[in-house]
Amino acid sequence: MRLHRLEITAFGPFGTTQTIDFDTLSTAGLFLLHGPTGAGKTSVLDAVCFALYGSVPGARQAPGTTLRSDHAPTGTLTSVLLDLTVAGRRLEIVRIPAQPRPKKRGGGFTMEKARSTLRAYDPATRAWTGLSTSHQEIGEEITQLLGMSREQFCQVVLLPQGDFARFLRADAEARGKLLGRLFDTRRFAAVEERLADLRRVAAHRVEEGDTRLLGLAHRMAQAAGGLPVARTPVDGKPGEPGLADTVLGWGAIARTEAREAADIAAVRLATAEHAEAAARTAAGHARDLAARQARHAEALHRRALLDARAPERDAARHALDLALRADRVAPALTLRRETEREHAAALAARRAARSLLPPDLAEAPAEQLSAFEHRLREELGALGAARRAEHRAAALAEERTALDREARADEEALQEAAAWLADWEPRRAALQQRVETARDAAARAEQLAGRLEPLRLRLAAARRRDALTQDLARAEQHHTAAREERNTAHETWLDLKSRRLRGIAAELAATLTDGGPCQVCGSTTHPAPTPTGADHVDRATEEAAYASYTRADETSRAAERALAGIREALAAAREEVHSLAAPGQTHNQPAVAELAAEAGELTRRHAEAHALAARTHEARETLARAEREAEERATARREAERRVAARISQREALDTRQAELAEEAARGRGTFATVAEHADRLERRIALLTGAAGAVRDEEIAADRLKRADAQLADVAYQAGFTTPAEASAALLDPYARRERQHRLDAWQAEAAAVADRLAEPGVAEAAALPPADLPAAEAAHAAAERALRTAGAALAAARERTTGLAGLARQAETEVRRLGPLRTEHDRVARLAGLTAGTSTENERRMRLESYVLAARLEQVAAAASARLQRMSSGRYTLVHSDARAGTRRSGLGLHVVDAWTGNERDTATLSGGETFFASLALALGLADVVTDEAGGVRLDTLFIDEGFGSLDDQTLDEVLDVLDSLRERDRSVGIVSHVADLRRRIPAQLEVTKSRHGSAVCLRTGADALGG
Repeated sequence: MRLHRLEITAFGPFGTTQTIDFDTLSTAGLFLLHGPTGAGKTSVLDAVCFALYGSVPGARQAPGTTLRSDHAPTGTLTSVLLDLTVAGRRLEIVRIPAQPRPKKRGGGFTMEKARSTLRAYDPATRAWTGLSTSHQEIGEEITQLLGMSREQFCQVVLLPQGDFARFLRADAEARGKLLGRLFDTRRFAAVEERLADLRRVAAHRVEEGDTRLLGLAHRMAQAAGGLPVARTPVDGKPGEPGLADTVLGWGAIARTEAREAADIAAVRLATAEHAEAAARTAAGHARDLAARQARHAEALHRRALLDARAPERDAARHALDLALRADRVAPALTLRRETEREHAAALAARRAARSLLPPDLAEAPAEQLSAFEHRLREELGALGAARRAEHRAAALAEERTALDREARADEEALQEAAAWLADWEPRRAALQQRVETARDAAARAEQLAGRLEPLRLRLAAARRRDALTQDLARAEQHHTAAREERNTAHETWLDLKSRRLRGIAAELAATLTDGGPCQVCGSTTHPAPTPTGADHVDRATEEAAYASYTRADETSRAAERALAGIREALAAAREEVHSLAAPGQTHNQPAVAELAAEAGELTRRHAEAHALAARTHEARETLARAEREAEERATARREAERRVAARISQREALDTRQAELAEEAARGRGTFATVAEHADRLERRIALLTGAAGAVRDEEIAADRLKRADAQLADVAYQAGFTTPAEASAALLDPYARRERQHRLDAWQAEAAAVADRLAEPGVAEAAALPPADLPAAEAAHAAAERALRTAGAALAAARERTTGLAGLARQAETEVRRLGPLRTEHDRVARLAGLTAGTSTENERRMRLESYVLAARLEQVAAAASARLQRMSSGRYTLVHSDARAGTRRSGLGLHVVDAWTGNERDTATLSGGETFFASLALALGLADVVTDEAGGVRLDTLFIDEGFGSLDDQTLDEVLDVLDSLRERDRSVGIVSHVADLRRRIPAQLEVTKSRHGSAVCLRTGADALGG
C-alpha cells in the first residue's frame, strides 16, 4: 500500500481544504509530521483511516463525537479524499460523513446523508472509472485488498499514540489473529475445520450404525415376544465393545426357539379343527329343528289374525262394487258440472257488457244492437279521406318549418363567408412573409454551423494546450528531481567503489586461509595480511549503491521520456489551435476564456437561427391550409346563393297545397277538435256494441246446454241402478281410495294362501310334535370351538411370523455389521489426524494447532527480521526470539521473548523499559511489514506511520533508530514519524508541518534545507 495524495476539507481541526502530497514526502523515504500539541498531527492519520474504513481509530469514534471541524464555514461539507496504490491498483476514495447543512429553502439545518465514492485509474486511457458508491461494497473491497481490519491497520500501519507496543506484549491468541489475517493462513484453519468435520461425520456414521444395530436388537427382542431367551443386548450403548457379536449370538438362539414354538402351535391347531367340525354339525341340527317349530307356530298365529278381520274384508268388497257401478255415471256428472260453470260465466259477461251501454240500449235484443253497430261503421268509413288530409297537412307544416330553418342557416353561412373572404388578402400576404423569413433563417443557421464546429474544436485544443502546459511544469520539476537524485546516487556509487578499491587488499586478505594459496600471488604463506580499516567498504555495500544508482537512472530516463511526450503533445495542441484559426484572426494562441466566450455567442446565434428555421415547414403548412380554406368558403357561398333562389318557388307551392288540405279536414272534423278525435269516438262506440251483442248470444247458448245436461244425467243414473244422481255421486271413489281397498283385498287373499302353504310344508307338523330345540346351548358350544380354533390359528401364524421376522432381522444385523467394519476403520484414521492438527492428541507433544504451527514459522521469520534492526537500535544488546514452549495449560506456538546479550538470559518483553519497549516494538513492527511484503500473496506495506514515542530515547539510541528507519528506503518504503521532539526537525529534511490558529489548522510541506533551517 502506497499513499499518493490526501485532501482534507472541514475535518477535525482543519477548517479549510488541505492537500498533502505523499509522493513528495515519500521521495526522501523518511519524513516528519510535526507541530504543536493539538494542532492536528494525529488528525492527518485519522483522515487516512477514515478514507479507508469510514471511521477513525479508537475512542475518537465514540458516540457523541463529530468529525466536522468547528472552524469550517457553514456551507462547506466535511470530506476526505485519498489517492493510493494497493495490490497494484491506483484507487481514489472519497468519504463524506453524515453532517448537518443549511436548508436550501427557509431557515434551520437538515441532516446530509453520508456518501462514499470509489474510483480506479486506468493507465491506458489516463482516466478515472467509477467502481462503487456503496459504503458496504467499498468497505469490503478495501478490507479485502489490504487484508486487514481497521484495528489491525491501525496497529501495523498507523501505530498511533504509543499503541505500537500492544503487539509486542499481546498474548498468543491476539498475535495469532493478526498474523492469520496478514499471512492468509485461513487455508490451514480450513484444513483443521475440515478434518474436525470429517471426524464428526465419521463418528456420526459409526454412532448411527451402532444405533441401527441396537435398533435391530430391540426389534428382535420385540419379535421374540415371550420366548425364554437369555438377556437381550437392548441395554447396550453405541460404541460398546463386542456389541456386534452379542447381537448376532442372541439372534441365533432366538431363531431356534421360535422354530420350536411354531411346531407346537401346528399340533394344537389340528386338534382345534376336529373339535370345531363336530360342534358345527350339532349346531346345524339344532338350528333346523328350531326353525321348523317356529314356522308352524307363526302360521297358526297368522291364520287367527285373518279370521278376526273378516267383516272388514266384506265391507271393502261391497264398496268396490258400488264404485264400479258409479263409474258409468261419472261422465254425465262431469258434463253437467262443466256446463253449469259455462252458463254462470256467460251470464256474468252479459251483465258486464250491458252495464256499459246507454240506458236506451241496456235491454235491447242482440239483433237491434247489431243494426245500430252497422250504421256507426258506415259513418266511420266516411271519415277516411278527411283523416288523410289532416295527416298530410301536418306533414306539409313540418316541411315548411324545415325550409325556414334551412333558409336561416344559409343566410348565416353567406354572412360568415363574406366576412372571412373580406380579410383574406392581408392574411395571405402575412403568411407568405413568414415562409420567406423561415427560409432566410435556415440559410443563416447553416452558415453559422459551418463556423461553430471549427471554433469548438479550437476551444477543445486550447483546453488541452493549457492542461498540457501545467503537466509540462510538473514533469520538468519531476525530471529535475530525478536527475539530481540520479547524479547523487552515481556520485555515491563511484565514491564507494573508489573506497573499496583502496581497501581491496584488506578484502582479499580476509579470504586467506592458512596453507591456502593467495588469489594474487599464489603463495601459501601469508606473513602480513592487510587489516580491514574502519572505513572499509565491502562488496555488498558497493552493489547496493550500484543498484540504487541503476534505479535512479531508470527513474530519470522515465521522467525524461515522459517530459518529451508531454512537450510533443503540447506542440501538437498549439499547432491545432493555430491551424483552426479563422482568416483574419490576429491571436494564434488565444486564451480559453476568449474562445469560450466567442463559442458561446456563436452557439446562441446558431440556436436562435435554427429555432426560427425549424418553423419553415409549419409556415408552409399554415399557408396551404389557409388557401384551401379560402377556396372552400368561396364555393360554400356560391352553393348557399343557389339554394336560396330555389327555395322561394318551393315555399309558394307548399302554401297552396296546405290551404286545400285544411279545407277538406275541416269538413270531416265537425264539432270535434280533430278528425282523429271524431274517428276515435266512433270506434269506441262500435266496440261496445259488438261486445254486448256477443255476450247476449253466448248467455242464451249456455242456458240451453245446461238444460240438456240435466236430462242426460238423470237418465244415466237410473240405468246404473241409483235412485238419484246424488246417490251415484256419493258412491264414487277416487283412484287412490280404490287402489288402497283393492290392495288390502289382494293382501288378505295372498296371506290366506301363504298360511295354507306353510301348514302344508313337509316336516313342519312333525317338528311341532317334538320337544323344543335347545339352540343357545348348541350355538354356545360351536362358538367356543371356533374361538379355540382361531386362537390356535393365531398362535401358529404368530409363531411363523416371529420365525420369519427374526430371520430377516438377523440378515439385516449381519449386513449392518459388515458395513460398520470399514466405517470404524475410517473413523479411527480421521480421528487421529484431526486430533493431531487440533493439538489435542497425545502424539502432538506441544499441543500446537496446525494453523499455530504455520503462524509460529511466520512469527519466527518476523522475529529474525526484527532482531536485525533491534540489534542496531540497542547497540547489539537485544535480540527477539520466537518461543513455542507452553505457558501453563495454554497451547504453545506463538510466544515471543527478548534475549539480553549483556546477561545472556532470555526474559519476557514486559520487563523492557519505556525506551527499550519503544524501539523493540518498532523493530518488531518493521520486521512484520518486511515479512508481509516478502510473503507471496501478502500485502505490500510501502507506507508506515509512527506516532510519538521518540521522546523516551537518548541521543545515541535516537541516531541508531533513525539510521534503521532511513535504511528502509532500500526497499522503496517510506516511513512517517509523528512527533513534536525538536531534535527530529534537525535530523529529518522532509517535513510536513501542522500549524494552528484561531481560524483552524493548516499544513505546510517543507523539504531539504528549507525544512532544516526552519
